Parts: sequence; structure tokens; C-alpha cells
Amino acid sequence: MRTTRVTVAALLAAAVLTLTACGTEPAKNSGVTQISGGQDAKKAATVLDRPFTKPELVLTDTTGKPWNLREQTKGKPTLIYFGYTNCPDVCPLTMSNVAVAKKNLPKEDQDNLRVVFVTTDPERDTPESLGAWLKAQDPSFVGLTGDFATIQAAARTLGIGIDPAKKEADGSVVSMHGAQVIAFSPKTDEGYVLYGEGTTVEDYAKDLPKLVKGENP
Repeated sequence: MRTTRVTVAALLAAAVLTLTACGTEPAKNSGVTQISGGQDAKKAATVLDRPFTKPELVLTDTTGKPWNLREQTKGKPTLIYFGYTNCPDVCPLTMSNVAVAKKNLPKEDQDNLRVVFVTTDPERDTPESLGAWLKAQDPSFVGLTGDFATIQAAARTLGIGIDPAKKEADGSVVSMHGAQVIAFSPKTDEGYVLYGEGTTVEDYAKDLPKLVKGENP
């Protein structure tokens, strides 16, 4: 059993193609992100041969205060996900899976782990609404909102494509975004492991003890 390794360049090149519309049934050519260990289906983790640099990103947290990603997560095991609160399926399931798996960690590791949710729909995801949504998942989760262009640029540096939210013919509003969760090492502050939307609670529970130590899952 091995963990698949992929290049950062390949992920960046594919970013614009790895978008999923939360709340829509994946079409045959939807471009939905389905990274779940590559050729080894038994592994959820994709270990990057060249880790991502943590973006220089300052946004607004759920209390309405500026939150500096690099400063606030320095030396901490960190999971970052881009999504939006009005998503009825992928985003809440992803956050729920991480929240449930996190509870299996020793309390010290739980307190040390940073889980950061960056909205892809800042027009609707205000600090207040984002805070209420995340509180139902895990009160310790960090929610960030702000200027869309800033969020989009930061996501692209991590190989994650996102598009502005748009209204569909039926009146619903859809935010297209990559569904990857990226784990950053507490040792190097670099994003070295990637998870796709098919990652389960069991996958996270198995890998988190290693991720909090900066080890390869």
C-alpha cells in the first residue's frame, strides 16, 4: 500500500477544471473534483512531491476582526477548505467528517489543530452567518470571509479553482469551487497532503494523528 504523489504544477494546471457545483447532481462532464488517493483507492491522502506555500491571506473572521492566515496558523497543524454555507451537500458533509474525526484525537491535539473554512460566496456568507453555520459543525473551526478576488487568488495558489457565485434559471445561487481539503504541516507550514470530496470520517480519523505531527499519512 502506498500514498500517491502528485506534482503541484499538475494540480495548478487542472485547477480551472476541478470545480464542483454544490447542490447539483454531478453531470457526466461536470469536472467535479474526485481526488481520493489516485491509483491507490485504499488511500484517501495524496501526498504532494512539492508542497504548497501557505497563502499570505488576511480576511475577516466570524467576529468581524482581521485574521491573518499565516500568523494565526504558524507552527500549527492546519486543514484549509474553500466552500460556502448555502451548499446543501458537499461542504457541510466535508466539515462534518472532519469535525467527527477530530473528536477521536487526544484533547491536546484537538486544541492544537486549526481547521479553516474560507467562503467562496462572501456576498452571502457574512461573519455572522458563517459563524452560526460553523458553530453547528465545531465551535473551534475558523470561518473567513472577505473580498472575492482576494479569496479566489489565494485558492488558485493552492491549485483550487473557484468561480463567483451565480444565479441559476430556477433562482438558486450556486458557487462553483474545488472540493479539496489541504493539510499544512506544523513543522514546515507547507501544504503537503490533499484530500478529495470522497474522503470519509474513517479516512480523516486514520490520518489526523499523523497530520497533527507533520507526518505523512
